[in-house]
Amino acid sequence: MSGGVDSAVAAARAVDAGHEVVGVHLALSQDPQAVRESSRGCCSLEDSAGARRVCDKLGIPFYVWDFSDRFKAEVIDDFIDSYARGETPNPCLRCNEKIKFAALLERGLALGFDAVATGHYAQIDSEGHLLRSLDEHKDQSYVLGVLSAEELKHCYFPVGRTKKPEIRAEAARRGFSVAKKPDSYDICFIPDGNTKAFLGAHIGMRPGAIKDQEGHVLRSHDGVYGFTIGQRKGLDIKVPAADGRPRYVTDIDALSGTVTVGPRAALDVTEIKADRIKRLHEAMDGQFDCEVQVRAHGEVVACRAEVTGDEMTLELATPLSGVARGQAAVLYAEDVVLGSGTITGAR
Repeated sequence: MSGGVDSAVAAARAVDAGHEVVGVHLALSQDPQAVRESSRGCCSLEDSAGARRVCDKLGIPFYVWDFSDRFKAEVIDDFIDSYARGETPNPCLRCNEKIKFAALLERGLALGFDAVATGHYAQIDSEGHLLRSLDEHKDQSYVLGVLSAEELKHCYFPVGRTKKPEIRAEAARRGFSVAKKPDSYDICFIPDGNTKAFLGAHIGMRPGAIKDQEGHVLRSHDGVYGFTIGQRKGLDIKVPAADGRPRYVTDIDALSGTVTVGPRAALDVTEIKADRIKRLHEAMDGQFDCEVQVRAHGEVVACRAEVTGDEMTLELATPLSGVARGQAAVLYAEDVVLGSGTITGAR
């Protein structure tokens, strides 16, 4: 239970369904900044107190499980290392994969529980397949596409067939104090929202050059971690492009420290390669037609997929823009999630 409205209603519905329910809040950080009141993340002291109040109202036990060490190793350190390699990771997706399901299920199943119920907006059909939420604006099937098929067997998403306004209204009817609580946003372990400063403090200065596509040096920089594929703002390039149009980050080479910039059209890719394959559907093998999404709430395009072993190649029917290494490519057949891979390259 995150302390938000979605997990509160999910717990209540699980109780109403006749399950034996225990509320668990995850302590993910020992940093006072990250657990202060009004933190912009999802694991503050305020959140823990809110989750406890909901459990008290439901009459169910409440526990706080400390996963801070594992969170640091598998989410924070992974985030830092990924940026140092010139990638663009999604820490919330990695937290879902490594902590909110893998670690939580590991302990829960060992203690005799059958499943983890969360407030994620997604559905599981009668055959055990992961589907998009009924509320397309809140759908979280993308960030769940990195789970394993075995983990999915022990997942329960009680709010996935309901739209967010109805969830808030239900929470209010139940008398939950979190009914009007804003949704969490930003990265929970960077409470001030300054990702560049956080990465700089952990990675340190690694000077390099910003070049145009012809190889001309435009300026120096302190580290590739300050840039992401598709970035336009904050490049601080004094020399205008020949055509006078904005420049975008089109490539990041962490080994040489080179950040390449170019026109908007240079961001378009029609082929994606990925590894770390997760298969959630029997169709996730060999060659097949499907759709791919590379960002949470991002554009979905048709593609031809080839999945062999732990590698995947996607040929896109329509170009996608700003595809970066480290992102997840989640495959769909209409609303059904087939599986995912971590992007290693695109062209």
